[in-house]
Amino acid sequence: MRIAILEHDKCQPRKCEYECIKYCPMVRTGVETIVVGEHGKPVISEDLCEGCGICIKKCPFNAISIIGLPEELKGKETHRYGENGFVLYGMPIPKAGKITGTIGENGIGKSTAIKILSGLQVPNLGKVNFEAEEEKEEKPSWDKIKKRYAGSELQNYFDKLAKGNIKVAYKPQYIDTIPEYFDGKVQELLDITDERGVAKRLVKDFELEEARGRNIKELSGGELQRVAVIATMIKDADFYFFDEITPYLDIYQRARVARGMKEVLKDKAVVVVEHDLAILDMLADYVHLIYGEPGKYGVVTMPKSTNRGINEYLSGFLHAENVRIRDKPIEFDVHPPRGQQEVRHVFVEYDGFEKRYGDDGFVLNAKPGSIGKGEVLGIVGRNAIGKSTFVSVLAGETEPEPTAGKEAAQSFDINVSYKPQYIKSLQSGEQDIRVKDFIRSVKGELSEADIIDVIDPLGISDLEEKNLKELSGGELQNVAIAACLCQDASLYMLDEPSAHLDVEQKARLIKTLRRYMERRGASGLIVDHDIYLIDLLSDRLMVFDGEPGVRGEIKGCFGMQEGMNLFLHDLGLTFRRDESTRRPRINKIGSAKDREQKKKGRYYYL
Repeated sequence: MRIAILEHDKCQPRKCEYECIKYCPMVRTGVETIVVGEHGKPVISEDLCEGCGICIKKCPFNAISIIGLPEELKGKETHRYGENGFVLYGMPIPKAGKITGTIGENGIGKSTAIKILSGLQVPNLGKVNFEAEEEKEEKPSWDKIKKRYAGSELQNYFDKLAKGNIKVAYKPQYIDTIPEYFDGKVQELLDITDERGVAKRLVKDFELEEARGRNIKELSGGELQRVAVIATMIKDADFYFFDEITPYLDIYQRARVARGMKEVLKDKAVVVVEHDLAILDMLADYVHLIYGEPGKYGVVTMPKSTNRGINEYLSGFLHAENVRIRDKPIEFDVHPPRGQQEVRHVFVEYDGFEKRYGDDGFVLNAKPGSIGKGEVLGIVGRNAIGKSTFVSVLAGETEPEPTAGKEAAQSFDINVSYKPQYIKSLQSGEQDIRVKDFIRSVKGELSEADIIDVIDPLGISDLEEKNLKELSGGELQNVAIAACLCQDASLYMLDEPSAHLDVEQKARLIKTLRRYMERRGASGLIVDHDIYLIDLLSDRLMVFDGEPGVRGEIKGCFGMQEGMNLFLHDLGLTFRRDESTRRPRINKIGSAKDREQKKKGRYYYL
């Protein structure tokens, strides 16, 4: 069985001579395997295609893919986006009283599955030509959909969904569209959606008391995310669907949201799409893995236990399906992180400084410190506590208070490259600019080392012809990271590089940064909320403390063991190593291991 995929955003028939048609052997013999469609773009017949791959090689824009799939998937399509478009096979299964997670790359079909389950999208079962007069009888109906899933738990689910006998609550992935649909204060939104009488409790648990009287349009990304989660949880529904709950949230907020969901929705059926594996491990009872090729096809596995599912995903091999989804596993250091005495020799020192915003505004007090040669210094702490301000001052983007400003600036007599937290400004220009032109505007002509160490590993080569305004959040993040790393510097500062990235992209980022720092002997400062990324990248840890929006201070730079202990003690969570993959796992709160580690004061690995 094979499917043919045409990436319409890459296909540019006005700039080519239809090489796909011109060189197709079947077309040359008179068989219309590839024809020109209504919009001037080629349409490939999957039934007639022999899979020779010549059209793939001849397409000047790499817009065509011919993919061989197992025969057992034939006839099991759930949904397809047009002729030669993305295909989704299978569906996650909601379970009463359980939280089911889904893991997979961006563009693999997770959001499509959630929308179908929530009733926002009717699956077409792969039938994309049913508008033709002679095929109208083939148009999928709920009866056909139920028949497709006969004998499974989804048959009853779709039966009730079609009849309107179940109520669902759905939190979308892109929360920035919420202000377009509701114009009012946070409390007003919660009042009209609170059907379970738990809004007040959740507002307190999620630390949103001060935001209740503000307009939805005035909220930060983290506040809007928490409001969206609460507004979904307080509805009286049978099934709850959450399409990503952690973007814009710090690790404290992520843990609070996960705890709140487990407590308030403990008797409900919940499905969650999430890229933070530590939080998903803490939250989910079961997981579905979705594998395939982004933008081309996705296959949903049967449910697996959370631990087994995440371990198989990291290993890159799915045992029950006998499928390899990755060439190499994502591996974690078997040995405990090196201590303070093992850090490389001092590379650069910086003086202490203070940064104050207004007379009564936020104030950051930073102690003097140093960064080791070739080391990566991880930075953790709550949102709005000064982490980005600290990095911005060291990068020369923000001026500290005059009393310490000159000394702080003089101590940084090296080249610094800085990726800021917010990268949307890259897309705000009036004129469109292609990715490759943007990268060259930052670096000039790229060296072979830049291409090998940065451009190819981060997948920038596939984006070069796209305009910045067309990029998704994850694609834009990778471009911003590449622009930072391609600059000639001795110290690289990246503020939240994992934002908007899926698990696979994070794995590539970690590998790229590690290899980059080692090959070039450079040092790095990494601010992030993803525990996996911090664990895999950091040699030491800088821990921030204080009161969000009021004051911030640096407790100091510690070895990973000591630093994570301080950080996790405040968080109230304990971590252990998974026995098979050595990945960090959050212990279930109140479990035997959790109690044991807290008693010993060892919050970060026994």
